[in-house]
Amino acid sequence: MSDTTLPPARPASRRLLHSAGGLLAVAVLAVGANVLADRLLPRARIDLTQQRLYTLSDGTRQVLAGLHDPITLRLFYSRRLGSQVPVYGSYADRVREMLQEYAAVSGGKIRLEYLDPEPFSETEDRALAYGIQGVPIDQSGEQVYFGLAGNNLLDDERVLPFFQPDRERFLEFDLTRLIYELSNPRRPVLGTLSALPLNGDPRAMMMRQGGGQPYTVINQLRQFFTVKDVATTTQVIDPDIQILLVAQPQGLTDATLYAIDQFVMRGGKLFVMTDPHSEGQSIRPGPTGQPPADTSSNLNRLLNAWGIETPTDKVVLDLRGAWRVRAAPTDRVQAVDYLAWFNTSGDALNHGDVATADLQQVTFASAGEVRKREGAGIEMTPLITSSTQSQLVDVATVRQSPNPSQILAAFKPDGQRHVLMARARGVLNTAFPEGPPAVAEGAEARPADFPAHRAQSDGPANLVIANDSDVLEDRFWVQTQDFFGQQVATPFSDNGALVANLADTLAGGDALIGLRSRGESLRPFGVVDDLRRNAEARYRQTEQGLTQKLQATEARLRQLRQGTPGTGERNQATNAVITPEQRAEIDRARAEITATRGQLRNVQLELRRDIESLETRLRIMNIAAVPALLTLFAIALAVLRIRRRGAARA
Repeated sequence: MSDTTLPPARPASRRLLHSAGGLLAVAVLAVGANVLADRLLPRARIDLTQQRLYTLSDGTRQVLAGLHDPITLRLFYSRRLGSQVPVYGSYADRVREMLQEYAAVSGGKIRLEYLDPEPFSETEDRALAYGIQGVPIDQSGEQVYFGLAGNNLLDDERVLPFFQPDRERFLEFDLTRLIYELSNPRRPVLGTLSALPLNGDPRAMMMRQGGGQPYTVINQLRQFFTVKDVATTTQVIDPDIQILLVAQPQGLTDATLYAIDQFVMRGGKLFVMTDPHSEGQSIRPGPTGQPPADTSSNLNRLLNAWGIETPTDKVVLDLRGAWRVRAAPTDRVQAVDYLAWFNTSGDALNHGDVATADLQQVTFASAGEVRKREGAGIEMTPLITSSTQSQLVDVATVRQSPNPSQILAAFKPDGQRHVLMARARGVLNTAFPEGPPAVAEGAEARPADFPAHRAQSDGPANLVIANDSDVLEDRFWVQTQDFFGQQVATPFSDNGALVANLADTLAGGDALIGLRSRGESLRPFGVVDDLRRNAEARYRQTEQGLTQKLQATEARLRQLRQGTPGTGERNQATNAVITPEQRAEIDRARAEITATRGQLRNVQLELRRDIESLETRLRIMNIAAVPALLTLFAIALAVLRIRRRGAARA
């Protein structure tokens, strides 16, 4: 018999104390790990959102890496706004987190300040001095603020007057644009040559007609470029201009065409937007007070010489993404698909190009196609195409009083993708091999510093060609609303982003590419929405059945009160009395109505029950699941330690 004796068992209180100590150790370990991570890995972050909302794009990182001097950003946010309107409170958290990410990536070049402009305070005066917009929160007149002001060392200022949640997709774009403008005082110069009033129509403004303001896309371009208007009769493109936007070119003289040609030969970047039929021009009064008869435009002499064709006799129809428009008064339907106006999205956009990679959709109206000429040596890369559910039709189909119903009825897709916008790159020969054209009689003489003729481009030329100038028209991509005295433009298509992206790439800088459209942090609950939609459909079906039964019952009641058709005084006397049989039938109808209304209430009850059940499950998962997992982990750790000690004693 062995003399070895087992050690006395530890009391239960001591085991409980050890378990509590284990839990405390786990908590201390978690807190310590967070503190060490914050100290040792201040820039280590993991973005687990589906749309990478908190991951800065390469363009933003490039802008932040290029900062040489500090920039101070001041966020003016009234806490009362978040407490009164929770959606603004959530969005304010999103803005702060994004600004903190900017500061972390900038390596100390971005300095942040958070200010709460309380009523009648110096901070409120400071916000107003910067141009931050105050908005009344209630009828008392007290104003709240939610804007950003930025300064550089030269005291240049840039302001975002008010953050609106419906522009969350463009938050990174707005922030990076502000920083870019503060860090790059010299902007590229972009020239605009067009028969359209891109920079505004003073005549229309004087006559107080609509459409006198500059195009929204031009206002956006001014945020990054110095925009200069180029006359349609110019003989030389200003050498300061780096990018030339030629939109809806009509009636250009040979001298002006030669100026554009030599601009490209000297290395200038050309962005051409011709059109078989300009929808914007067709509704805009000309000098005579009526829209011009000719709404087409081309740059054939130049583009054809360079290997590109933009036909003006055909337009593209596309069933996928077609706009719903009001049908003719004689049509039985209220709305119909107008195939000449359509949104391009998905595989119609070239996601391999930096200018279109992050766009969601672009709207075209009466657009033509862009083609590479057979045998041309230029390299053409499609940027945007139609879908395979498209067709080319004669331009006369859409010019004067088009009938959407007839166009839809005659539509026969050809199964091809038609190029609507493309890049072209290559060494180009001049379209004027004989040299500059002779000066026309009565025209101005050439300037003394007229540039020498160039027969070939200096290296590969870069062009962007679109056969639709309506991409620029406000009504096809942006909605402008008055927000407490401020004009706020809310895009519903990415036309403006497309033009800005292309201008950026033509200017040679890709820093701002991919910033035009990002995801939203306030995402809908898909499952809840599906439940609501399904229940809504059942509710509408029951409601429709109830309405039909009510109408039938009312008609039956009227018939019962009137009696059966007959003639004479006997029938009129009978009509005034409701027989027992009629009374019984009326009672049955009323009972049926009551039962149907009960069914309708049951459908509504089931709708709420399904949604509340799902919400309960989500709360349990979000609130209880994580603590439960930590508790189980701690218990498992304590059990494992007890077993190890027991094994060691044995």
